[in-house]
Amino acid sequence: MRFEHQLRVRFGECDPQGIVFNAHYVAYFDVGLTELWREALGSWGAMVERGVDAVVAHLEVRFDAPARADDLITLAVGVEALGRTSLTTVVDVARDGELLVAGRLRHVFVDARTWQKTPMPDWIRAGLSPYLVRSVD
Repeated sequence: MRFEHQLRVRFGECDPQGIVFNAHYVAYFDVGLTELWREALGSWGAMVERGVDAVVAHLEVRFDAPARADDLITLAVGVEALGRTSLTTVVDVARDGELLVAGRLRHVFVDARTWQKTPMPDWIRAGLSPYLVRSVD
């Protein structure tokens, strides 16, 4: 199952060509992941308070078509892999069912105090398991 969150493109996110500037898609991915996290596990801050954080280790973006100012876009976030110390998520950005941009992110879990890599806690694995999706490369 994928988690979906909608947002409207703001004029300031567009470049002189009138399309969303490419770097903003990474911020959109973060919004989608943050909202998935909130639904599945509570706030990101609550995780950090429990002693665990996660940092981006890898990011891929594929651009198929542009979004424009005032477009209502849907961020569809799924969990592709739950590793021992990492999490891979996929994010599709769509408008009216048309895929615009596809992203894949790998986060590595770290101890919130020492920043040393740490295993994914069982409670995170359990909370994210319902959002596992099959990779469609």
